[in-house]
Amino acid sequence: MTTEPPDGPRRRNIKTCQAEDTTAPARSRAYEQEEDLRQWQKYVQKLKVKVLEQVQDQLGEILDKALTKSIETEPPSYIKSILNGKTSQKQPSRAQRMDDGKVFVERASLLDELFEISHIRTIYHMFIAVLLIFCLSTLAVDYIDQGRLVLEFDLLFYAFGKLGTVTWAWIVMFVYTLFVPYYILDFWGSLYHKFPSKLGLSLVMGLVLSVAQTCILGLFPIYTVVHHQLPPASRFIVIMEQIRFQMKTYSFIRETVPVIIKNTPKEGENLRFPTFSSYLYFLFCPTLIYRESYPRNSQIRWKYVAVSVGKILGCLFYVHFILVRLCIPVFRLETSQPFSKRTMVLAVFSSILPGIMLLLLCFFAFLHCWLNLFGELLRFADRMFYKDWWNSTSFANYYRTWNVVVHDWLYYYGYRDFLWLSNRRFKTAAMLAVFIVSAVVHEYALAMGFGFFYPIMFLLFGVFGVTFNFTMNDKRESPVFNVIMWACLFLGQGVQVCLYCQEWYAQIHCPRTGDGFWELVLPRSWSCSYQT
Repeated sequence: MTTEPPDGPRRRNIKTCQAEDTTAPARSRAYEQEEDLRQWQKYVQKLKVKVLEQVQDQLGEILDKALTKSIETEPPSYIKSILNGKTSQKQPSRAQRMDDGKVFVERASLLDELFEISHIRTIYHMFIAVLLIFCLSTLAVDYIDQGRLVLEFDLLFYAFGKLGTVTWAWIVMFVYTLFVPYYILDFWGSLYHKFPSKLGLSLVMGLVLSVAQTCILGLFPIYTVVHHQLPPASRFIVIMEQIRFQMKTYSFIRETVPVIIKNTPKEGENLRFPTFSSYLYFLFCPTLIYRESYPRNSQIRWKYVAVSVGKILGCLFYVHFILVRLCIPVFRLETSQPFSKRTMVLAVFSSILPGIMLLLLCFFAFLHCWLNLFGELLRFADRMFYKDWWNSTSFANYYRTWNVVVHDWLYYYGYRDFLWLSNRRFKTAAMLAVFIVSAVVHEYALAMGFGFFYPIMFLLFGVFGVTFNFTMNDKRESPVFNVIMWACLFLGQGVQVCLYCQEWYAQIHCPRTGDGFWELVLPRSWSCSYQT
């Protein structure tokens, strides 16, 4: 047994306290490090949750787009077999898929989705800034030249003049389109399966409808535009509505007639005919393909409606400033110079900037804002009015994605029906026919809108467009071809703006002296020269 000296415990406590004093800062630092580690672990856990949520959202969007594309490319029968677990049947061929019509699904416009990204929204803000600069420059020039700070919009008031005449002309076309084709088709359908001569009945009803269409939706708008000498924007309203009503009527007839022919009503039953309300809805909804029902949104976003109206008005003012600041001062003086290659080349390149800006504004104002406005008011859920045409590396893809609404109509009622009539032969001829029809309609709209015949659009669309469609096809996937496509768009818009502006002033300063054929078709800008 050992014994400690009397001062042993005291000396040991002193040593222990000294040891604790030396290790206290180390324990404090270790505690701080542990606390920092716990905080870091909490932060990493939160970050992990956020990353997983974002990845889940992105995967959900990718899955939605994949399902949407599968619905677009696969017929409903094949989709039903997949949902029922019956995947043994082979996937239909492209020729079989062509027999099915367009499938409408709920989806937002591409720009609405892209504007959620701050980088894309910044580009939109840049265009707004340019509009503000146009306003400031106009105010500055007017103050320096005339000593006043007033923005004048005489060009807009002139372009949209005689709106009263436009209104009653539109009412006549709308009332005709609403009642006459619907009830003629209803009368034909009620007698088709009872009449002894189905062919004779169809020919008579078809002749009556053709005469009515020619008079009201064919000659009447032309008479209104020419007789009342409507200004340009008012002319375009009447002509574009004429074309729209024609395409809507054809779609309704084309989708309804085969159903009536195939479905023979049973004894004592009435023929199932599309409801009047569905036809009325179709006349206003932003599509040219008739269906008895479409996917609908649950409610109307009135803020979205107000913003869309504001964007449309902003685009109108934008176009006004482009014409006033970049086009009119150049071509009003350019027309006084004699026609030469030098002046033409300089005028074309000076028109490229306003031309491409007008193209983008027309796309944004009509294909995005205007169609989305009516889609929102009517709760029309399928907002795919265009695709990412700006990423196209081929003109074939550009023509398919620029205006999906018109492309669907041309594809289903032009290209596909042509192949059906030719037993799926002559695909090249079908494509050429669609291009020619589209080029003629575009040129008709411009000729009636401007009041003179100058087939620049027809040549660019029907000649160069067809050539580029076959040469720059879908096999071109290099980014270089996207650059080439944009360069061609820039140059084409410059040519159109230059030549149409020159012809506009030539028609004013060198009016026609007669009504002969060559007086009507030869451009006045080729020979007109006046002194300012």
